[in-house]
Amino acid sequence: MRIAVLSETDPAEPRVAAVPETVKKYKALGAEVTVQSGAGLKAGVPDADYEAAGASIAPDAKAAAEGADIVLKVRRPAADELPALKRGAIVVAIMDPYGHEAEVKAMADAGVSAIAMELMPRITRAQVMDVLSSQANLAGYRAVVDGAAVYGRALPMMMTAAGTVPAARIFVMGAGVAGLQAIATARRMGAVVTATDVRPAAKEQVESLGAKFVAVEDDEFKQAETAGGYAKEMSAEYRKKQAELVASHIAKQDIVVTTALIPGRPAPKLVTADMVAAMRPGSVLVDLAVERGGNVEGVKADEVVETENGVKIVGYANVPGRLAATSSSLYARNLYAFVETLVDKAAKTLAVKWDDELVKATCLTRDGAVVHPNFQPKAA
Repeated sequence: MRIAVLSETDPAEPRVAAVPETVKKYKALGAEVTVQSGAGLKAGVPDADYEAAGASIAPDAKAAAEGADIVLKVRRPAADELPALKRGAIVVAIMDPYGHEAEVKAMADAGVSAIAMELMPRITRAQVMDVLSSQANLAGYRAVVDGAAVYGRALPMMMTAAGTVPAARIFVMGAGVAGLQAIATARRMGAVVTATDVRPAAKEQVESLGAKFVAVEDDEFKQAETAGGYAKEMSAEYRKKQAELVASHIAKQDIVVTTALIPGRPAPKLVTADMVAAMRPGSVLVDLAVERGGNVEGVKADEVVETENGVKIVGYANVPGRLAATSSSLYARNLYAFVETLVDKAAKTLAVKWDDELVKATCLTRDGAVVHPNFQPKAA
């Protein structure tokens, strides 16, 4: 059983799919592990650390992937990487399949079994494999740190001989995993925190972290959650009422963090240009949804935009990658927890149960075809 860990071809992706801790665990499962030279450098892991954990180092992707049964990556393999993978290899990564049908088909044509970790079902046994949660948690933390760095004032209230510094007011929009961590981080840093979400269950979670909940709590709000625990798309009428409430609230805030994402759809626009214009000069918006178009009107990927009225809109892409060492460590553990389920521990061989609910939910391509029902080509 051979496992290959490849470098990321996207220069904006500093994370890596395995760390020395998980390499040791793969070795204990009976696997030979080959790591592409330099794969972990941006995440603070030199080749020597992988070698010390028992991995062999290959000079390039072709040498690393040669004969590998399982290939681990952070992002979906690029077209020029696919020829290096053997037919039948299992590729485990964050595949971002929505809107990338051609890339998914290319993986099918290459004969690999592509596993999209972000499609992992939200069930108890898969919690340890939930890459969306592990990475969103860090993104929420980093969003507040980035907001505080761009904001030109202190966050906590300080009583000094020279006078009192008031606490900053931080508003978090979306109280999922990223939002809750943003709330907790902002509270730890001493800010006065408010938050909003369209899911009723979020109110209790927000308040348990010491923040105040802001939402139009009508009948539609009380039924605004899918069976999978995600936010539902709300009616135009509800969105209008909520927008009016939020607009008056945003105008008084120092830092606003937006985290709203709906799987497979463009990010909902939560903050309009008029809302931004109503904010005080020096206030900051941090948009965690910029890779899907953004929640804030006027946000630009990988830029800090300053508006005419002196408001800064922070739009860093790949926020978990801004904490590459920590996010790689958690992501690598997510991957190990999943790969472990594909191995017969007694025989120390690969034994994939293709009808397992985790494999069925995440497998995009197999045996030269796109097998996931959500991504199969539409019949003519």
